[in-house]
Amino acid sequence: MSQEQKLSDLKEMISSMERTLFAVRSLIAEISGEEPAMSSRSFMKAQSSAMPSAIRGDEEGKVIIGAFDGQGMSDENGERYPVPVNYASKSKIVVGDKMKLTITSSGKFVYKQIGPVNRINVLGPLTCDDGQYKVLAAGKEYLILTASVTFHKAMVGDEISILLPEGVDAKWGALDAVVPKTGDGDSYEF
Repeated sequence: MSQEQKLSDLKEMISSMERTLFAVRSLIAEISGEEPAMSSRSFMKAQSSAMPSAIRGDEEGKVIIGAFDGQGMSDENGERYPVPVNYASKSKIVVGDKMKLTITSSGKFVYKQIGPVNRINVLGPLTCDDGQYKVLAAGKEYLILTASVTFHKAMVGDEISILLPEGVDAKWGALDAVVPKTGDGDSYEF
């Protein structure tokens, strides 16, 4: 079997698993009476397919339109491009935000956030497990970019406000702010 066929088979297996997972989540939501949350992968696919012409050339260079996936940008064909963590952190880019990547004739990658999705804020404590920062919020763990933690000078145990895409079951959150502590160390100012 060729490498291309193996890769194609693996992609089909992943698609099949995603469909099964979506069906299971839908059944759980139906039984529990909850509104089903769209999976982040389904959301990313919907965001990317709603974009005009994923790749085109123009006078600036090659332009690629995609959606942020928590760490990088994926275009409608599933091609992934690295987004600089400092840009993602400072711009508070959220899973599903539409982005434009311009690859200049000199090879420079220039990213721009062009379509923010609706967001919600949630609060939770910052944790770290095997070097990966997470926030425990709304009954779930959300991954956080290390660059966001260092940019905001956050520390494990700090109460963190993160941004999430509304109505999407995302794995990644964007660090919005560190909630300031009062003098007693246990409560927070608002």
